[in-house]
Amino acid sequence: LPCGGKVYVEGMDTQDEACLLEIRRRVGMVFQNPDNQIIGTVVEEDVGFGPENLGVPTKEIWKRVEDSLRAVGMLDRRKDSPNKLSGGQKQRLCIARALTVEPKVLLLDEPCSALDVKASAKIEELLKNLKERYTIVIVPHNLAQAKRIADDVAFFQNGRLVETKDAETFWKKPECEETKEFLKG
Repeated sequence: LPCGGKVYVEGMDTQDEACLLEIRRRVGMVFQNPDNQIIGTVVEEDVGFGPENLGVPTKEIWKRVEDSLRAVGMLDRRKDSPNKLSGGQKQRLCIARALTVEPKVLLLDEPCSALDVKASAKIEELLKNLKERYTIVIVPHNLAQAKRIADDVAFFQNGRLVETKDAETFWKKPECEETKEFLKG
């Protein structure tokens, strides 16, 4: 739940507990640290956790698990313990889990922050491919990464929306002084 302000998903207030199940059906979340999100002892069980909690029939859960693991390049690791995965593999596992609820929107909080260059590049490539099918909202602190991935940019400062534009215009012609100062670095 948000700690301030208002957040709506398709008109549903995220602070309204009666709406939470429907919101969870529409939004998949991936946190900065995958270890804070992984709960299963086997990859495929962890990935199937979300749709199971939403009451999806078992046969459909296993289809979604397979499809999601295939989408993130982790199908061959389905029987592994998450503890044996690298940081990048754990992050892809969390993305697969988010995909199994068949969301309209994926929210990712710094999905590459603790990853090495190679793992980060794999996640970026995955996100570029997924954005063809999903609306993806990423909160990155790495501006170069944001530049490589984003179609649109919303710049916030101190909890306030400062500027929003298509990515090309945002990077080349920011309008607000706060944005210009921030981009100077």
